[in-house]
Amino acid sequence: MMNHTLKSQCKVSPGTSITGKWHSQTYTIIKELGFGANGVVYLAKHKNTHVALKMSDNGMSITSEVNVLKSFAKVQGHSLGPSLLDVDDWQSNGGRISFYVMEYIQGPEFLAFIQMKGKSWTSVLFLQLLNDLDLLHATGWVFGDLKPENLIVTGPPPKIRCIDVGGTTIQGRAIKEFTEFYDRGYWGLGTRKAEPSYDLFAVAMIMINTAYPKRFTKTIGGLKQLKEAIRQKPELLKVEKVIVKALQGDYANARQMRTDLLDTMVEKPAISPRTAGVGNQSLKQTQQKNTKKSATVTRQTYRRKKKKSGWMEFFFIAVVLGLLYAWYTFNNLP
Repeated sequence: MMNHTLKSQCKVSPGTSITGKWHSQTYTIIKELGFGANGVVYLAKHKNTHVALKMSDNGMSITSEVNVLKSFAKVQGHSLGPSLLDVDDWQSNGGRISFYVMEYIQGPEFLAFIQMKGKSWTSVLFLQLLNDLDLLHATGWVFGDLKPENLIVTGPPPKIRCIDVGGTTIQGRAIKEFTEFYDRGYWGLGTRKAEPSYDLFAVAMIMINTAYPKRFTKTIGGLKQLKEAIRQKPELLKVEKVIVKALQGDYANARQMRTDLLDTMVEKPAISPRTAGVGNQSLKQTQQKNTKKSATVTRQTYRRKKKKSGWMEFFFIAVVLGLLYAWYTFNNLP
């Protein structure tokens, strides 16, 4: 959670005009969208366009988040997060406040979308999310504070987008912002080191969250409590193997988890022992037929070769006899 001192410093009333010190762009505040540990996000208007503006008195935090958005922009063909539009400082009555402006992504939050459109969309959206996380991790970052509130579904067609990159952390460092329910450290299942498996644990918890929209409180904690929660919901049992592997940190990257999740979506027909027996019998009969056919071909080939050899032998003897007869006739001429 954000400290109250920081929030009060960044508290801005609707209608306030914010003009950047360096770029001289003006933004009119409409309403507050949310706040976190490192700043407040507002919906603002700029030249008849809605934008999201985040301000903070922590310049280093703003710089870090701007770098994340720039990294997102380098991933061609994918919109991992909001587009970065402006970075500047605002000289308020309380002092200088840093801010940046980004694309305002409209749409329902992840869980709200699932409730509206149905749970049949769940796996499809998770496949998108895992693909986006794989691209993010490839740039050297971990999202960190991954939760449904930070996921917006735009469209049509439905497309999951990540917002609020305040918790995004360079891989190898300590996670700087998190929400307990999605944090593996809170459940005693790992450290808060920024690595791909940290985000994948959060993905598993969001999967559980889809079946428990109001979440649940920690009691005994650990894998035991989470497994019990999974086994009480039929929709989670279908992907139990994927969820548990992510909770245990068994996935090295998001691509592996995505592949396993995709496999659960593809129904594989079961083969009964009786059917398998029929198949084996059919295979055996085919092999026997092939063996007989091969034997028949071999005998035919042998016969052709033998016949050809016989004719060659006949002509050879005939030639020899002809030569001997000619020699004998020549030597006995009068």
